[in-house]
Amino acid sequence: MADTQQVDPKAEQKAARLAKQISGFATAHGGAEGQIAYLGQRGARIVLVGEDGDWGDVFAPSMEIAEKAVEKAGITRHENFDGEFATKVKTGPYEWNRMAGIQLGG
Repeated sequence: MADTQQVDPKAEQKAARLAKQISGFATAHGGAEGQIAYLGQRGARIVLVGEDGDWGDVFAPSMEIAEKAVEKAGITRHENFDGEFATKVKTGPYEWNRMAGIQLGG
C-alpha cells in the first residue's frame, strides 16, 4: 500500500516563503546557520546567524513549517543556541544597552 501523506498547500507556501527569507539573509551575510526555538501555540522562532556575525530571526506558525523552511533554505541547523554557535553573534551597543535594561528591570 502506498504512503498517502497529505500535504497542506498553505503550509508548503509558508515554508517556501520563509526559506526564501532565510536564503536572502544567508546571501546578504556570507552564509548563515540557524536554530529553531519552539514557542508553544505561537509557533517557532528561527534564529539566524550570518557568517559576518549579524543575526536576525523569522517566525513560523509551527515547528513543522520552521523545520521545512530551514531544510529548503539549506542552512546548517543547530539544536541549541550555545557554545561555538553563540560566539558567532556580533553584539553592538544596541544589544548591550538592551541587555543592561533587562537586568535593571527595563
